[in-house]
Amino acid sequence: MAKYLRASMRWPLYLGASASLLALLLSDLLSLAVESTRSSILIRRSLQEILTGLPAPIACAQQVLDLSSISWTITSPNFSNISVPGAIPSQVHIDLYSANVIDDPLFGLNDFNLRWIADSNWTYTSAPIFTLKDGFSSTWLIFNGLDTFTSIDFCGHHIASTNNQFRQYYFEISEILTSCNYPVLSIKFGSATVIANATAAIPGQETWPWRVEGLFEFPNRHLIRKEQNDFGWDWGPAFAPAGPWQPAYIVQLGPDDIYIRNTLVDIYREGQLNLLPPDQSRDWVLNASIDYIGNLPYGTSLEYVLADTNNIAVLSGTLQNVTSDNASITGEVIIPNDAVDLWWPTSLGPQTLYSLTLKIVSIDGSIISSTSKRIGFRTIVLNALPINQEQLSQGIAPGNNWHFEINGHEFYAKGSNFIPPDPFWPTVTESRIRQLLEAVKDGNQNMLRVWSSGAYSPNFMFDLADEMGILLWTEFEFGDALYPVDQAFLDNVKEEVAYQVRRVNHHPSLAFWAGGNELENLELAIVNLTAPDELGRYVAEYETLFLDTIVPILFGNTRSISYSPSSTSNGWLSLNFSLPQPITERYNNLTPGSIYGVTDHYDYDSVHSFNYSTYPIGRFANEFGYHSMPSLQSWQQAVDSSDLHFNSSVITLRNHHYPAGGLFTDNYVNASKGMGEMTIAAQRWYPTPNKAESLANFSAWCHTTQIFQADYYKSQIQFYRRGSAMPERQLGSLYWQLEDQWQAPTWAGIEYDGRWKVLHYVAKDIYQPVIVAPFLDVTTHDFEVWVVSDLWSTISASVKLTWYDWSGNRLNISAHVLADIVVGPINGTRLLSGKLDEIISSYDPSNVLLVSEVTAQGSLPNSKETETFNHINWFHAERLSKAKLVNPGLQLTHSHVTSKFTVVATTGVAAWVWLDYPAGVVLNFDSNAFWLLPGEEREIGYRVKSDTTDGKWVDDVVVRSLYDNMLP
Repeated sequence: MAKYLRASMRWPLYLGASASLLALLLSDLLSLAVESTRSSILIRRSLQEILTGLPAPIACAQQVLDLSSISWTITSPNFSNISVPGAIPSQVHIDLYSANVIDDPLFGLNDFNLRWIADSNWTYTSAPIFTLKDGFSSTWLIFNGLDTFTSIDFCGHHIASTNNQFRQYYFEISEILTSCNYPVLSIKFGSATVIANATAAIPGQETWPWRVEGLFEFPNRHLIRKEQNDFGWDWGPAFAPAGPWQPAYIVQLGPDDIYIRNTLVDIYREGQLNLLPPDQSRDWVLNASIDYIGNLPYGTSLEYVLADTNNIAVLSGTLQNVTSDNASITGEVIIPNDAVDLWWPTSLGPQTLYSLTLKIVSIDGSIISSTSKRIGFRTIVLNALPINQEQLSQGIAPGNNWHFEINGHEFYAKGSNFIPPDPFWPTVTESRIRQLLEAVKDGNQNMLRVWSSGAYSPNFMFDLADEMGILLWTEFEFGDALYPVDQAFLDNVKEEVAYQVRRVNHHPSLAFWAGGNELENLELAIVNLTAPDELGRYVAEYETLFLDTIVPILFGNTRSISYSPSSTSNGWLSLNFSLPQPITERYNNLTPGSIYGVTDHYDYDSVHSFNYSTYPIGRFANEFGYHSMPSLQSWQQAVDSSDLHFNSSVITLRNHHYPAGGLFTDNYVNASKGMGEMTIAAQRWYPTPNKAESLANFSAWCHTTQIFQADYYKSQIQFYRRGSAMPERQLGSLYWQLEDQWQAPTWAGIEYDGRWKVLHYVAKDIYQPVIVAPFLDVTTHDFEVWVVSDLWSTISASVKLTWYDWSGNRLNISAHVLADIVVGPINGTRLLSGKLDEIISSYDPSNVLLVSEVTAQGSLPNSKETETFNHINWFHAERLSKAKLVNPGLQLTHSHVTSKFTVVATTGVAAWVWLDYPAGVVLNFDSNAFWLLPGEEREIGYRVKSDTTDGKWVDDVVVRSLYDNMLP
């Protein structure tokens, strides 16, 4: 070898020789490198000296500089007097608030007052970065998220511009650094609102029929790739923030270094295709693909180690069919079916997780780089296949399925919709998400629909969902609009989709991808209504983006995930996997008498509430709801005390239902409609508060709107769950929405600081595995009582139906039931049916109550232990606004020994018993918003999430019931 090295020093003499001779010499060197890899680095260095005339750099260990570790300054060309400290990751509003330039953005009407920030340009400038070193062969800037329009300069040189909040950007700055004496990084952020409007004004820019863009406040959001609800929504403010909202780094690499910037892991059954249930007996395919920057050496291989939670290796080896290019390296391996245990959602089995370490290995066996991902083995498929003959024979209506199957088992999806939990994503910490997901699990939910038009979920949210067993229906960030299809826009989306799909695909909690929110059932429907002659054109454009662009990238990266172009749709009409894009959408190609797809439901005329004939019938319900006020404690966080009354200007204008539809700061007309809907619903269905003390009256009104909301959702959830036993074979209920992103009237079940509304407690109750539920047809007065189970095995249940008056006296009604029944897997059994008027004919409906109780024996899925499931449900024969409520004489005590509260009703039936706790603490009770018979007591535990009162909150807990609305 030495003689070849000595000879190589004479190679500059041959540079004028033919290209073939040089190629021969290079070939000799590569052959020698294969034979004696120990000297390969020396050979590469010598070769670089020959080709460049410069000494090769000495190899250095790579350096990764987290840009959050250096100092930043924010300035604006629009405001010469503003210069404040900045941060990465952050956004301008956050940094201006930290510097006391602005008040809390979430207070009062600051969503209007601070619009000047969104309409301005802002610059983040670093302190000199003198920690950068010489001796590296390349230096890179890496940004995991820039919001949104930037011009990036380094050392006074323009590096690049960006225009997509959801992409990872990386730029080489090696040449600039070699002559840089003052290494300063500058990121100039352009106003997204101004740029969106300028984009709309470009000559020839596409337009859409009126109302197709869901306009909330700032217009033209659909023309740019930025979080859509930043421009306003009907449950949140419009701040349109800007800034480096995700981590950023400077990476320096030696000649043999690579930096891993993203990793795809796809786990699926052999032969599996997207959208089709796979053969569960087949082995697993583990496909891994690593995106990198740097130079990948010749002859590189991929190795893996699969370890359990105790870090004990289960399997290891070399990936096969390895391919690489200048950006990624990919390989796969077969994992025997019996070598690993399955991952299951919560309550359906264990959340078995493994650690997968991927190693990029050089030809001499040394590890060039490695990465680890926590993974799980599961299949999750959206089954939208036609109803087969076996299903028809079971009484299932013809049409197509629309339900999820986990590891080959259909299951009932119980959950809610997740929105961005804050207008400013950099403030969303892992602890905040953990608290929300703990509430999801505690609330008997197994699925969240992560709504589009926000931002893609952070890695730690998927990690927590993996641990807790919460399935995440995930969507690309498009919603309530149709979008451009010019090539530049499509190319931008392609990069976004590829990055996001590859980033999160390894998580077993990832359940599904949807293209966007309410596109087929709303946006295309609006086109059909307002411009029917142009429907064909807009459908074609819709398919260009959501089928022809997204699907090949998605299915090209993963075989394990199903997809629908719209969150709400009638499913696909046909599949052809011989095509790059196999999906043909069904749209309205519906056969009469058949049932298809997924439903959403919003009816703000509360005269229809609790009327089951107004609820949609479908295979799955992915959205439904009604808004309510937050608690007084939440209002006090964001509103001056002088504004704490129901229709104050501030309260009204913080209600964005209905949205302004433009940049109006006096949206009283539309906002008052939403306030009126809550008011009328409370008055129509419940005794309404009329308290002498203003603040107490405001608090009682807020609480009553929450009772209506919860009561209405409960009515729908038990209707959809009963659908599992009906011809529609309905297998999913996801209500709108899980949580708030500020303090305002919204559809949320959890307030901004984590406080549970009435809704979340009621959803927890009605999402139990086995429930008993009464149903009254308000038109025919047909009355039924059902027991519904989402367990996977047949259960035996004992049911007791008892009628009472409001004083707690038992009524002599013949429909008393004490029966033993059987309920099939994910099914229901009807145990009472009749005309309500005939059943209670001897009594005044305003003084008739039914208590339904079920006790069932059964096993949770994948469990051999028999458990007891109990549920109680109350029915009132007349609306509560007309009911003959009596004072229940509630008493509340607390035991410091057991750390539990005890509530007892002493004089009458207590409806909607509510334990209320003061500000300064966030907790959740084991149960709340329940009913009690006189003499019945309930012991209630609690879990404190945060406490600034040093435990003194316990002394300020109070109890009330609906009867309190009648007190002055």
